[in-house]
Amino acid sequence: MNFITKISFLFVLLFASCHSSAQKNDDYKKSIDSILQNSNPKFNGVVLISQNGKALYSKAVGFSNFETKKPLKMDTQFEIMSNSKLIAATLLLLEVEKGKVDLNAPIKKYLPELTQTWADSVTVHQLLNHSHGIVDLQKPLDFKPGTQFKYGNLSFNLVAKIVAFSTKKSYREVAESLFKRLKMNHTLCYSENNAQNLATGYFNSKNGLEPITARQINDESLGADGIISTASDLAIWNNNLHKGKILKPESYKLLTQNTILSQHNFFGKEKDGYGYGIRVIENEPVKYLGHTGLGDGFSSVNLYFPQSDVSLIVMENQMPEDSNLFYASEFKIKNVLLKSSLLNKK
Repeated sequence: MNFITKISFLFVLLFASCHSSAQKNDDYKKSIDSILQNSNPKFNGVVLISQNGKALYSKAVGFSNFETKKPLKMDTQFEIMSNSKLIAATLLLLEVEKGKVDLNAPIKKYLPELTQTWADSVTVHQLLNHSHGIVDLQKPLDFKPGTQFKYGNLSFNLVAKIVAFSTKKSYREVAESLFKRLKMNHTLCYSENNAQNLATGYFNSKNGLEPITARQINDESLGADGIISTASDLAIWNNNLHKGKILKPESYKLLTQNTILSQHNFFGKEKDGYGYGIRVIENEPVKYLGHTGLGDGFSSVNLYFPQSDVSLIVMENQMPEDSNLFYASEFKIKNVLLKSSLLNKK
């Protein structure tokens, strides 16, 4: 075999290897395409997978509004519901960094209007990881603070109030100032007068799709479930938050450390760690961080895989009547990604 023949042969082998590798890397895309095409209930939303801040896979399927047949696009806004909690936790930790809030202080210090005696014992930390025991502002605690995990929105309504107390500004103003700094140009606190390009949320029942008219979010719940955003903006959020561009390293560690155990069907049957408005999943082959959101006819999933710097963001503007079908397509997409070469590079 002469020199030119050897070089040609090596080039063919290299090309074949690269082509095979590229095909393998694209396998997850074909699998996700199949999920979106064959889902039941029918998928209606957007999917974005990004790495190092660059989109690898993006797809919008279905309608923003079924009555007008307005199609969904990648820049369509969705209510992200409980994915709002991570934003509230981050804003509060920025106040901790300034020395204005102590995580171990009783919440009465920052919410003097609270009249229940438990306000002198429940700490800011316990609000952030749902171990506070508060079920109603006018009722006794459900359990001793710090001893159990009980998920709910009330604690993050209070987190937003602490942010407002500390900054002497409205929560809306503080949150939207951060969004502006990060160039999350399509993200804001929900307002009836500023819906911009917000999709209509639907309840998917046996009677068909029913548009949601009575929303659960309001000015009092912005910290818990009141943010509207796009898939691309949430990718910007992940790229900044998880790369130290918002919080100092010690604050980020507080945000994402396992402080209490909780179980959520989307993440598995076993209990996993919970930080501040974010779940810490260590029972899977690949460690990741993330949260879900559900309500007002919307669902959202935002996951971040630190080892490969990959984000998976899925949002829909429909909620199935059957709770067993919550996040049905999202769950399958997550599992495809967990097994993909994208997250399992050697």
